[in-house]
Parts: sequence; C-alpha cells; structure tokens
Amino acid sequence: MYYDKIDYSIVRLAWKQLSKHITLPYVIHIVGTNGKGTTGRFLASLLMQLNQKVLHYSSPHISKFNERIWIDGDDVDDDILNKAHEKLQNILEINLLEKLTYFEYTTLLGLLLSNNLDYLVLEAGLGGEFDATNVVNNNLSIITTIGLDHQNFLGDTIELISATKMRSCDDKFIISNQVFNEVYKVKNTVLKTKKEIERKTYTLTSEAKFLPIYLQNNLQTALSVLDFLGFQNFDYHLPFISGRFEYFQDNIIIDVGHNPLAANAIAKELKEIDKKFILVYNSYSDKDYHKVLTILKPFIKEVQIIDCDDVRIVEKVKLIETIQKLSLETRDFDIQNVNAKNNYLIFGSFLVVENFLKRYNK
Repeated sequence: MYYDKIDYSIVRLAWKQLSKHITLPYVIHIVGTNGKGTTGRFLASLLMQLNQKVLHYSSPHISKFNERIWIDGDDVDDDILNKAHEKLQNILEINLLEKLTYFEYTTLLGLLLSNNLDYLVLEAGLGGEFDATNVVNNNLSIITTIGLDHQNFLGDTIELISATKMRSCDDKFIISNQVFNEVYKVKNTVLKTKKEIERKTYTLTSEAKFLPIYLQNNLQTALSVLDFLGFQNFDYHLPFISGRFEYFQDNIIIDVGHNPLAANAIAKELKEIDKKFILVYNSYSDKDYHKVLTILKPFIKEVQIIDCDDVRIVEKVKLIETIQKLSLETRDFDIQNVNAKNNYLIFGSFLVVENFLKRYNK
C-alpha cells in the first residue's frame, strides 16, 4: 500500500514498458502542498468546456476509487477501468506488478487511459521529484501553495520541500500565490533555467466570486494556464468540487484539508461567518494536529473525534491530550447527535470526510 522509503526505480521500469503502447497528450503536472486537486479540476473542466479531450488524475478519493481518474467530465466508469486493468496487467511483467504500490499502479492506469487525448492534468501525490507522476516528461508544471507537510519524506523545512517539488519541472512552469517567501527564493535557484509563465489576475464571474478566497486563487492559476495555452475570452461555468469548504447542509461544512496551511485557509473563511462550530476531527499521526487545532481554536466550541480505521491515524489518547491542553472540550462523535441547533465543520483529511459521509448516509 505504501513505501516506508521511496524506491523510484520500480515505477520507472514499469513506465518504460508501458510507454511503448501509448501516446501521451500534452502533460500538465501539478505539484505543491495544498490546492492541487482544485486547481487541476478547474483547469480540466474548463478545457473540456473548450471542447478538449482531457483526463484529470488526482488523489486520494472520498467515496469511490473512480474519483481519481476523471475523463471529459465524469469519473471513469467501472467497465473502462476494468479493461484498463486487464490491459495494464498484460503489458507489465509480473515481477513489476508485484512491487508497485497502490499509488504507482493507479498512476500507470491514469497514464494508460490518457492515451491519445488532448491534455493530461496530472496531480502529484505527496512529492515531486520522486513522485510516481514524475515518471513522464511534463510540458508544463503548476506549482501550487507549498507548506510543511510529509516532512518524513520531503524534508523538514520550506526550502527542502520546495526544492523537492520544483525539481520535477521539465520545461515551463507557473507558480501560484505563496504563503512563504522562501518558496520564491527556491524558485529563483532551482528553476532559473526554466521558463516561467506569468500568473495573471482576471475578473471573475459572479459565480466564482462566491468561492472561498483560496479557491478563487486556484481558479486564477487555472485561468492563467488556459491563457498561456491560447484559450482566451471564453465563457465558463464552475465544476462542482466535493469536499472543499462544501456546504453539505446549511449547518455542515466539509473540507478535506489536513495540515496547517489548509487550516489557515479555512480559518479565514470561518472568520467571515462569525459563528462557533463543532469540529468533527481526526488526524494522521504525521500531521501537525496541534498546530491545526491551535489555528482553528478561535472558531471551535467543541472537538468531536470521529473514529477512522487506518494504521496511520494518531493514537486517540494523544489526540485527546492535545485537545485538552488547548483547553477545548472533546468527546466522541456520534452521528445520532448531529442536529440543526449546531454548526459543524468536518475537517482533518479525505479519510475524515469519507467516514463522516458513510455515517451520515447510512
């Protein structure tokens, strides 16, 4: 399922075999800490509206694996996915198939299904330079907002994380608005021989102006890419993007964010709402959940811990201890107690949102 230590040679050998059987489209590679999924979906959706054939590869998923491979407006259907599985397993040697991780195998499926399309919007996983998605040459790199995350793989400073992600750029790049100035400094060093595409600011539609600020920023990046690709002065409508400051109900907001960078973006939106929320929360053990909770504390009246069955989830006793040290009330989450009198923020990861939706929809 996961690597303890990244072994890039396996997916590279697999791609060498697969590449003989497909023709890749124009590849737009997206790296960064936050905003990859929404930037990619805005871009892919607008390209489709411009009559381009496009595949958007993203991860993880909320409810169904098919969400990871979006082709011309829809998640890939089971029949197409099964045929791709069969073809990939006929192409690759068994010794490679046995060694590929879940993410690497899924990435290869996405590459296979992009055969002969116009565009492939390819979202990196946790990394950049040694990410499975970087096994193919990219025509354009999008660098979304970078912050501290996955330090055990990428490094423990903004500079190290930025450099690892930026070294995946092969040719041209565009950089989204950044929180940390160190990102721009690294860009000037690591990407000094690459061509930078100008990120512009556009007058957004009335629909887009209702988006949270962080989503507006991601849309501006997507529009700048489209401008560079030669698509200008066109009408568009926004795609529905699940789990990004989504009003699931009038009093329930769900968001798949899971790190301090995401918490800060959410906090800015909550400040405008001026209400106290019950935070339905859990965290992976390698996340800075203390900082996340500290950022959200001014807007939270109680933390309810939702159980998530995953080996990477933090020990419950440690999470409770952290919550109590912040002088926040805490209890176990029970879907039966959700009511219209309270406002709820479901936050902490794709896994938290997935588990909430499973309980809610029972």
